[in-house]
Amino acid sequence: MSYLELKGVEKYYGDFHAIKGINLNIQKGEFIVFVGPSGCGKSTLLRMIAGLEDINGGDLILDGKNITDMLPSKRDLAMVFQSYALYPHMTVEENMSFALRIQKEDPAVIKEKVAKAAEKLNLTDYLKRTPKELSGGQRQRVAIGRAIVRSPKVFLFDETLSNLDATLRGQTRVEIAHLHRELNATSIYVTHDQVEAMTLADRVVVMQAGVIEQCGTPMELYDRPANKFVAQFIGMPKMNLLPAKHFPNLSPNAVEAGVRPEHFSLVDAGSGDLQGKVEMVEALGNETLIHVEVEDGEMIIVRQYEQTTLRPEAAVGVKFDPDQVHCFDAQGQAIR
Repeated sequence: MSYLELKGVEKYYGDFHAIKGINLNIQKGEFIVFVGPSGCGKSTLLRMIAGLEDINGGDLILDGKNITDMLPSKRDLAMVFQSYALYPHMTVEENMSFALRIQKEDPAVIKEKVAKAAEKLNLTDYLKRTPKELSGGQRQRVAIGRAIVRSPKVFLFDETLSNLDATLRGQTRVEIAHLHRELNATSIYVTHDQVEAMTLADRVVVMQAGVIEQCGTPMELYDRPANKFVAQFIGMPKMNLLPAKHFPNLSPNAVEAGVRPEHFSLVDAGSGDLQGKVEMVEALGNETLIHVEVEDGEMIIVRQYEQTTLRPEAAVGVKFDPDQVHCFDAQGQAIR
């Protein structure tokens, strides 16, 4: 039996069907990431698990117990919010211990738990400070620490890093990954950032319009996307899509073919599988992204890991790796 099970979970807002029969099994100790575009239902689904949104259909089972209609405070879950949600008049120590004090936990036990969490999060020197005396990254760590001291069955993270700048986001992402390994905690993390999804997750759940498009390990989603949506949502830059007519020996049901930017290569004009001209060159240092207009005005991006002397308007040939072509039918589903 899975540790956390979602069985046909539904959510309606009036006539709007927001979550459409979600089925998902999460194992103990797994780090699951919900990812998808804005409005896909990922945060709604997380809030339903937390008990902050009613479940209109289906069941939510945690460790063998049906918690579908249970109050949030009784579910043994801890949520870390995007906005930190810290009490401004309380110190770091008081914020982290608040839930335990409400539960009348033994003061000595509270002190020990807060001290251990603070040590894990490098907050020991800040326990007597208030939130206004902390940086954004430190405030986020306090919010995480408040969840840790409760020792919940499942940690829930809702867009936890989106308020941080890029450098701090990357640093905190590493800290969360390290913390997960250390605690061996079951975690569900919501983000719109596919880099966070790919680097943190044991499994990624890609959502769109209230349904799960695909669930799998990060590399399963990257190498074997179930459909066009997943193919283009996972990967940066996104997968190139071209009409199937440009590729020989495809399935007769193939309408479009997809190739990742790194599976194209540029050759001299007049050779290769496609002909085109350079539209733009993005020299990023560790890699170069070359935008090429090919036959019929289609645009593709070619990734190469060396610098180039190519300039806009240069004529080029394009080769592709035939073993790395993804075929999609008229409904956008992958053809294996």
